[in-house]
Amino acid sequence: MNIVKSTGTFGFFTIISRLLGYLRDILIAIFLGTGMLADAFFVAFRIPNTFRRLFAEGTFNAAFVPSYSSEVIKGKKKSNIFANDVFNLLFLGLLFLTIVIEIFMPAFVSIIAPGFIGDIEKMELATNLTRITFPFLFFICLASFFSAILNSHNKFAAAAAAPIILNIILILVLIFSKSLGDQLVYYLSYGVSLAGFFQLIFLYKYVSKYYSLKFSLKLKASDKVKFFFKKLLPGIFSSGVTQINILIGTIIASFQASAVSYLYYADRIYQINLAIAGIAIGVVILPQLSKHIQSSKKDKILLIQNKALELSLFLSLPATIALIIGSEQIISALFGYGSFNENSVNNSSLALYYFALGLPAFALIKVFSSFFFANNDTKTPFYISLISVVLNIFISIYYFSEVGFIIIPIATSISSWFNSMLLFIFLKKQKLFYFNQIFFIKFIKIVFASILMGIFFNFLLNFFQNELAFNQSIKSLYLVLSTILGLLFYLIVCYFIKAFQMNDIKLRY
Repeated sequence: MNIVKSTGTFGFFTIISRLLGYLRDILIAIFLGTGMLADAFFVAFRIPNTFRRLFAEGTFNAAFVPSYSSEVIKGKKKSNIFANDVFNLLFLGLLFLTIVIEIFMPAFVSIIAPGFIGDIEKMELATNLTRITFPFLFFICLASFFSAILNSHNKFAAAAAAPIILNIILILVLIFSKSLGDQLVYYLSYGVSLAGFFQLIFLYKYVSKYYSLKFSLKLKASDKVKFFFKKLLPGIFSSGVTQINILIGTIIASFQASAVSYLYYADRIYQINLAIAGIAIGVVILPQLSKHIQSSKKDKILLIQNKALELSLFLSLPATIALIIGSEQIISALFGYGSFNENSVNNSSLALYYFALGLPAFALIKVFSSFFFANNDTKTPFYISLISVVLNIFISIYYFSEVGFIIIPIATSISSWFNSMLLFIFLKKQKLFYFNQIFFIKFIKIVFASILMGIFFNFLLNFFQNELAFNQSIKSLYLVLSTILGLLFYLIVCYFIKAFQMNDIKLRY
């Protein structure tokens, strides 16, 4: 396996998905803006989408891949028995959860959006929409099971491409939105659940080569399956701590009008980089790292860990600087159309600025957590994540009345840096990670190249200042041009100072 190539494959389809997601969000911003309809839909969409990220973006892998990989070594028959036992229990558990939540949906929405309680119309709308979108959770969690099997066999393309289906369906709904009127949010919600079903079918087609599904209603669990489920919840919580913090932020933000929407649009931007710098790398390294740990190949383990950390910083640091420098221009150029006014741009860009400060930490959490998961340890990152979430809640609630919604991205970034530093400390303490000799030299070079890129990107934004103004209709083209030029500048600098070398692409791990 090659980390760079595999990350590139995963990242390519992820970028396609995120770009389509961006097009989807532009259309949502134009037609819904940041008003009541938008807030209600984003709450309804946030819940299944958060679970999608918790399960699909590497967190289900955290518990499943190491256990499944150990069974694959013993043969296909053993791995099939283990996988079928997990699937059947997962299916029944998710079905029960979905039915219960659907029955008690008003109470559920009151918990996830307590700020809506005083507004009867908004609360009723959010409840109806969440009822429609919630089955997506059932489909996407099962789809994530299939993705984890594919990832265990170092097949990353199909799993990374599956989310494209959701964006295509929602874009089609939005294209025909003129004829839907106020019913648009309902059709979007139906589209969410329909997309979950199609993703499940899509992934099953690819996974059938490696796994034979045998459905059974018998509740049986071997010791290995019990061990897996024992790791699952801590794994989901610890690997998905960023998404949990954002979900908590959504709950708190519901007390301020339009705040849910501001956070949603800001979240969409930095998630594009996080998908590659953190999620893709974490997903890609886990199967191979787990196998090397079982085989006690210390040289390979050290090489994979250091290369993963280096690649994560190589991707996240320049993105962080660019988002901090150009947060307002980025939000304006991407979403500043139609119902998305200047006030919406200012508030969303402020949220993006503070989220960007935590971007490297978000990525490091994914990478560091994978080092624990490969060692079948989900408890340590779980306890660290729990402390991080408590810190996030404390900061958000304590300062919300004074600062408003902007405290949410600030608290998320602070708690994420705290989380990543604790993960690193415990990795060193448990002797699960060591720096190799090359890492620090590469790190200094990456920081230097990122700073130079930031200076150049700032120059471009000033140079195209008039073209990037809020009232310009083609401002997005100038943002894309500035981004491409900034990226090329960064890659050229990295090439000449050897922060990144071509033989990294060819090197196998």
